[in-house]
Amino acid sequence: MARLALALDPSVEDRILADLVEAGHTIVARLVGWRDVLDCLDVLGPDVVVVGAGRTTLTPELLAACDERGIRCIALADSDHDRAQANRIGLHEVLDARAAVAELEALVAGGVSVPSRLGETGARGRGGGAAPEVVAVWGPGGAPGRTTIAVNVAAELAASGHRVALVDADPYGGAVAPSLGLLDEAPGFASACRLAGSAALDRAELERISQRYSSPRAPFEVFTGLVGPSRWPELSHERVAAALEVMRGRFEYVVVDTGFSLERDEELMSDQYAPRRNAATFAALSAADRVLAVGLADPVGLSRLLRGHAELLDLVEAERIDVVVNRVRTSALGLDAHAQVRQTLRRFAGLDEATLLPHDGRATDAAILTARTLRDAAPRSPLRAALRAYVDDRLLLEPEPASRRRPRLAVRRRAAVA
Repeated sequence: MARLALALDPSVEDRILADLVEAGHTIVARLVGWRDVLDCLDVLGPDVVVVGAGRTTLTPELLAACDERGIRCIALADSDHDRAQANRIGLHEVLDARAAVAELEALVAGGVSVPSRLGETGARGRGGGAAPEVVAVWGPGGAPGRTTIAVNVAAELAASGHRVALVDADPYGGAVAPSLGLLDEAPGFASACRLAGSAALDRAELERISQRYSSPRAPFEVFTGLVGPSRWPELSHERVAAALEVMRGRFEYVVVDTGFSLERDEELMSDQYAPRRNAATFAALSAADRVLAVGLADPVGLSRLLRGHAELLDLVEAERIDVVVNRVRTSALGLDAHAQVRQTLRRFAGLDEATLLPHDGRATDAAILTARTLRDAAPRSPLRAALRAYVDDRLLLEPEPASRRRPRLAVRRRAAVA
């Protein structure tokens, strides 16, 4: 459950306070203005700040401070003017001040960190199976956004309080390091594979060869990819599988950015022991508990995704695959783009479920320009919100149900109005 700081109109606060506490949340502060909220962020460390959408409680300065610390901000608007004020400064998590507490609770619970899975041998996922630990992000040729999605899925998992490793296992050349502004003189994952091949990959070596992406409350480890495509023989099937197995025991989630090709042309050669360029991709898909099949939302991209998905089913069970369609936009598909994508997937591949991500060029440009994740570069962007919703719904554990026993209410006295 979440630690909440409130800065609301007294009548609104009185209406929702008891229900929030009954739901299991801890109220760490009840404040008056945005400056009071700003002062409490470092001292009390709330997970979520719930404020009125008016100018006295919601300002750009407060939003910037929350973003810097990785704290979510939710506004309750009394009027259309207040809602417009919140949207104007970039806050889109806005509810009507008269909305049912259940609506606020659903919004608050949507980003609450879940318990660690380390040491929990019987942990179950949302779908009723074992919670995923290795997540492979695959997609056909044509730059559908594999690296962007892999980077930001890792960021959202880390933001939920988990130990996360992001692995660049693309045998055609790595893109994770430049996306995050990390040095790539030495390929971290290739080093891990070499050590795993000689049974020398341990915790100390993992820490030595990884690079840390630093972010407020959401850091994660990165194992960079190949400096050049000519070094692909270093990523053999056995080495990749062994390295991922060691990482599985060290991290709670391992997100793998794979290659695009599923060809097995090497098997046609007379030398059955020759290196195979796509072996790293096959090893990652085989080890993955969940595979994200990523495609672009345009006629060419969907055609490639459908053909690639059919090939993927020869390697991975259907229940382990999540289809993700990236950059959904009316400019490429016409009116009601979402419905057209779903109809195409259902008609040609029998897929009734898919995650559709909006086209958000401004946010992705900001992330590339600053070499940061969407969570850091554009925290309130629609694309980041969609990825966070996917991670919460499909990859994270189901939170434990709230205790029926009424928790203790920890609050600070409301300051007197000057």
